[in-house]
Amino acid sequence: MTTTPTDFLARALDAPGEPRLRPLPLVVAELLRSLSAPPRLAAHLRAVHDVAVQLVEWVQDRYPDLAVDRDGVLFGAATHDVGKVVHPEELTGPGSAHEEAGRDLLLSRGFPPALARFAATHASWDAPDVTMEDLLVSAADKVWKDKRVSDLEDRLVRALAGATQREPWEEYLALDDLLTRLGADAAPRLAFQSAFPVHT
Repeated sequence: MTTTPTDFLARALDAPGEPRLRPLPLVVAELLRSLSAPPRLAAHLRAVHDVAVQLVEWVQDRYPDLAVDRDGVLFGAATHDVGKVVHPEELTGPGSAHEEAGRDLLLSRGFPPALARFAATHASWDAPDVTMEDLLVSAADKVWKDKRVSDLEDRLVRALAGATQREPWEEYLALDDLLTRLGADAAPRLAFQSAFPVHT
């Protein structure tokens, strides 16, 4: 029996195997199906979304008084690279054209600017108007593959310390522990992504 691109996309979105990745939000899964997204892109978005869920749950548990738009972070993580549908060459090579393209694609599909922005901002954590939600999406996009970016983590530590009045070193130690644990599971996530073809 021949496996079709649609079969690969369905597996990338729904496969229950290892690692046990949470499903993407239904609206995002439907969007990716309607775009005939490359299966590898769907697998990547699912892996980053899964890490974002864990990040947000940690923030909500450790900082119960900190207002964080959970749904926004999870949508942002689930769609941050959607512009690679328009620029598939950036699935296997460098490039940032997918960022603006992703935001424009989401806007054209009726998603509000507050959600579409993550596609354009996930690599801009040093922007002056960056939000906690932007930082969490950016962190998920790095740590899913156990990549640590000191500038990003420092910015997140400062934001957490500023929101809680705790000492930055205390927030650094807590965040470092979390990111180390999340990064330890990178190999199965990378294997999951690599199991899917780049092209539809």
